[in-house]
Order: sequence, then C-alpha cells, then structure tokens
Amino acid sequence: MDNPFNNLNSPHKGCDCNHNKQKHVHEVLGSVEIAEPQENPHNHRFATVSGEAIPYGCDHFHEVKFRTDFYEEHFHEFCGRTSGAIPVGGGRHVHFLESVTSVNDGHKHKFRVATLIEDPISERC
Repeated sequence: MDNPFNNLNSPHKGCDCNHNKQKHVHEVLGSVEIAEPQENPHNHRFATVSGEAIPYGCDHFHEVKFRTDFYEEHFHEFCGRTSGAIPVGGGRHVHFLESVTSVNDGHKHKFRVATLIEDPISERC
C-alpha cells in the first residue's frame, strides 16, 4: 500500500516526513493545584506529549506545552522545560517539572508532575 503522505494530492504534499529520525518524547499528564480556595475552589487537568529530547551536556531536557481543561469558562496554559533525566532502572528515565500556569480568570495554578517513562514497551535498554 502506498504511503498517503507521498500522494501528490495529499494535503501533506511536499512534507518530507522521513528527513530526520525522531528523538524520544514523554507523555505528561496531571492536575494543577486548587486555586481560589475561599471563593471558588477548583483545579484543572492536562495531558500532552513533550517535545523531542534536547541535548544539554551529557544530559537532556524536553520542552512542554499544554492547555488545561475548561472550568467555568476558563482554562490555563503552560510552556516550559523539564528537569534533566531521572533514571528509574532498566535503562529508562523520567523528568520532573514544577511550575505555575498562565494567569486566567484572575488566578494561576501551581503544579508538579513527573513525565511517564519514554518508550515503555520496547526491548531496548
């Protein structure tokens, strides 16, 4: 079967999808801390996939961007970087991220999260 991305009538024509091998990424999901505890206590959830690994000396980090779910007509955004790799055994690692979201609806939320393990089912270590 032909690759649909090589079809000249494809909306992706001209896209060289095989030009570079992708570096690893991590799933990132969590909840932000409760904000406005006295007036309108609430939190938000988020789920995303990090950017590709960015080398830094003998280590690396990932850029992370997300938009939270909606709560009473507002959401929050975040754009930042993870920590370096944290080994978890078996040649695998995670990353840590602690920060705050954008200010929306007059408030922001703190959060802290660890990424999921990269490539969790492959045989390689």
